[in-house]
Amino acid sequence: MKVAVTGSKGQLGTEVTAELKRRGFEIAEIDLPQVDITNEAEVRDCFLKASPDAVIHLAAYTAVDRAEEEKDFCYAVNVTGTEHIARICGELDIPVLFTSTDYVFDGSGTDFFETGSRIAPCNYYGQTKALAEDVIKKYCKKFFIVRISWVFGPHGKNFVFTMLNLAKTKDEISVVCDQKGSPTYAPDVAVLIADMIVSEKYGTYHATNEGVCSWAEFAREIMKLSGSNAIIKDIPSAVYPTAAVRPLNSRLSKASLDKAGFERLPDWKNALERFFRN
Repeated sequence: MKVAVTGSKGQLGTEVTAELKRRGFEIAEIDLPQVDITNEAEVRDCFLKASPDAVIHLAAYTAVDRAEEEKDFCYAVNVTGTEHIARICGELDIPVLFTSTDYVFDGSGTDFFETGSRIAPCNYYGQTKALAEDVIKKYCKKFFIVRISWVFGPHGKNFVFTMLNLAKTKDEISVVCDQKGSPTYAPDVAVLIADMIVSEKYGTYHATNEGVCSWAEFAREIMKLSGSNAIIKDIPSAVYPTAAVRPLNSRLSKASLDKAGFERLPDWKNALERFFRN
């Protein structure tokens, strides 16, 4: 089986590509500068030459705060780029797996959001990912939409590395304590993605690691496992304004995984322990 992976050099793309290779798949790695997904001609030419049996679409604009200023660029990558990929996948009648985000929800309440919960993004990045989900559904009969959140792993920029870098120069680090959700360990979700793409269990899924925490609790566990003496100070979101509004509630229900017979990801603390061990 030959699988095309867009964003193959990114934090999640690196892990997904490695997992697929471990399983013996033939991989068509698609990323800048070779292919710009906002260029339809480049996308079409690449896909027709690669002739994949399935596509895992991970390429995305993910600078959440900057997206509030760079709306055209964010839209071009997340919506227009996804449309180019969805169109060709639909024409070729091949499955596509698209990763989305908890930011498609408004973050209200304390309940776990189901896959069918009301879509109401609270920032522009979330709006573009919600629109991209619609594009996938419009053009593709065989699709997986996998919503993840708070992604971390050994490659790329993420919250764990940010905290570790701050701890080198600060004795106390202020971290918001009223945003609740679940971290997603890139190597763990890569295994699930590889399982999904060979199945025909199409649909929308939530796939974060098990357990719920605040960003401050996440940071505190990072300090403990890294052996840092830096103190994490809990602060409310109101005193740490950002360009993009963040949802206070990012709890995602995994009932969709259970129903389809996919295994849930391990607990986030277990994932963080493996991050440091490896």
